[in-house]
Amino acid sequence: MKILTQWLRDYLPGLNAPDHQLAEDLTLRGIAVEGVFDLGPGNGSLFETDITTNRVDAMNHYGVAREAAAIYGLTLAPLDMKPQETNPGTPGLTSATWVSAPPGVTIEAPDLCGRFTARVLRDVHIRPTTGIVAGRFKLLEQKQISNAVDATNYVMLAMGQPTHAFDLDKLQGGIVVRRARKGERLKLLDGTERTLDTDDLVVADEAKALALAGVMGGWDSMITAETRNILVEAAWFDPAAIRRSSRRHGIHTDASHRFERGADFNAAPIGNALVTKLILEAGGYQQGEFIDVVIPEAERRTAKRPAIQLAVSEVQRLLGTTEDGKGISAETAEQVLSALGCTLKSTEKGTYLVTLPSWRLDLEREIDLVEEVARVYGYNRFANTLPTFAGTVIELPHATRHSTVRELLLASGLNEAVTSTFCSAADAGLFAPQPGNSVAIGNPLSAEAGMLRPSLLPGLVTATEQCLNRNISNMRLFEIGTTFSGSTDRVDEKPALAFVVTGAVPASGAHHAARSFDFFDAKGIAEALMAKFQYKASYVDAVLLPAWLHPGRSARCVVDGFTIGYVGQLHPAEAQRRKLKQDVLIGEFYLDRLFALPLRQPRLQELSRYQAVARNFSFVLPNSVRWEQVANSLQSLAIPELLSYTPQEIFRADRKIPGIDEQHYALLLSTVFQATDRTLKDEELQAWSQRIIDMVQTLDGKLRS
Repeated sequence: MKILTQWLRDYLPGLNAPDHQLAEDLTLRGIAVEGVFDLGPGNGSLFETDITTNRVDAMNHYGVAREAAAIYGLTLAPLDMKPQETNPGTPGLTSATWVSAPPGVTIEAPDLCGRFTARVLRDVHIRPTTGIVAGRFKLLEQKQISNAVDATNYVMLAMGQPTHAFDLDKLQGGIVVRRARKGERLKLLDGTERTLDTDDLVVADEAKALALAGVMGGWDSMITAETRNILVEAAWFDPAAIRRSSRRHGIHTDASHRFERGADFNAAPIGNALVTKLILEAGGYQQGEFIDVVIPEAERRTAKRPAIQLAVSEVQRLLGTTEDGKGISAETAEQVLSALGCTLKSTEKGTYLVTLPSWRLDLEREIDLVEEVARVYGYNRFANTLPTFAGTVIELPHATRHSTVRELLLASGLNEAVTSTFCSAADAGLFAPQPGNSVAIGNPLSAEAGMLRPSLLPGLVTATEQCLNRNISNMRLFEIGTTFSGSTDRVDEKPALAFVVTGAVPASGAHHAARSFDFFDAKGIAEALMAKFQYKASYVDAVLLPAWLHPGRSARCVVDGFTIGYVGQLHPAEAQRRKLKQDVLIGEFYLDRLFALPLRQPRLQELSRYQAVARNFSFVLPNSVRWEQVANSLQSLAIPELLSYTPQEIFRADRKIPGIDEQHYALLLSTVFQATDRTLKDEELQAWSQRIIDMVQTLDGKLRS
């Protein structure tokens, strides 16, 4: 918003601070001045300000002047709003000019319109704007229309109250504030014709709608050069109703911007009077009494909210020590809040009942008042102190596991990513672990972000898709985050890990040919992750795979009987839908299950000074026996001297090995024995070898002859 310092100084006659100092002091108090522009001799400066949405009271010159008055302890000049006296005896007027009494006002939607004021002006003169209004509009680069229309815009810039002027002669009967009728048509001031909805609030006469309330006036009742009689309107409308209408019709105006954020309930009569005063400066007179219709329920919710109790001791406790070492005194708190428009009544020593000003709907609790005291006093005037702390830092239960997993993935060449917690309904349906278990958002940002993510993969795959579309062909990403499942009534949050790799594998030496990531690279990442934890048994298989994985290039990871994740290539149908032209390898793991396992602790062992002995065995095993079974059985033998066991070669029937048929395969098992305290004897080796042979026989295997 643009603010003229010359205009501010009219409201603060005692303001001596230079413009740049004023800009700095306002910024430190939350009225951010982002630019200061010199307008030349006698014109002061132009402030470019950024007013936060909760401070609609400061979206005008008088509101900013009120802030400056609180900062510098000055007295704010009252608004001069006394309209010209009614003068039915003006020369040149005949009794025929007094057509009828002013039209009445009826509010048929009291839940949407809490206050409506109206004033009738007769024999007005419509002409170009001159004087101080024209001068300030020129400095603000504000478009000028006519003195009557410019008066309404000027008052909104001056004190923040949107108003409107109707051509009285185009009205049929009294004013009715009502909901629009279904399908009702209204041509607005911008020349567009809108079809209204029953949720729209309109200002109407007894025959037709005149304006889309709080947003824009109507074409058929606008002020023209031929206008002679005017109805000046100023009202208070429900913020939610104006926001809905503004968004429904795609119209955002200065008036709707203020009404949407909560206008001042008591500002309507003042704004009406100021507009009246400006219009009558060019001629004309006021007819009849000023009309002010108030809905008590709306007034109780805004201008007459209950007082808030404020304890000075609480202010001092929360804000701490000031630079002078004294802290905030009761006098300082009272002075600041009074300057902001609050009324304080002392109930006991150091405690006040604070009546809130009608223009500060953002003040609701005691802590809000404490913040106001700190803001106006100046955060920069408090002493720098460290917060008090008792106890010790407590590490989260899975912090070590989380750190171990993250370091492993970073060491594997992956980069950590953070993606949105929202996803589309299509992605939620595809990547959800269980169908129909995704959580919809009640008020989504867009159709592409209408669901809480049931998996981390939608965000990572979308990020990969966007990078590939921008010719970034090598992607190695992972994310550790939270996934959501359940329903809107009960949402379950669980930690998860996902990764995506695609493109060329980094070269590990000059003699290695360039290649792309494949399934075995992704499987290697999964196996390295599983190797960080202790468990009794683990395996990977290709059953119960989710729909987002390639049916022939994917695997399920199982630890101690529980599925902990999946890894593989993105399904070709999904890759085609996203127009991915290269293979994308993905994986996802359930960290709540993985973190339930203890980390594998490294053990230091002194190197043996005695000779290691290798023994190789050639076994014939049924095809149904997997290596995991052999390895687990070897481990169960509990031979301390068995240093290692490795499957050296596997021969199938297609190799045409003698003695190997379609139901069996040959396994060349290499073992190494070593003791730390002695040289092994041949009889010991024979005994251990026989135990291994016996173990294989329990698996329906035998030594190959």
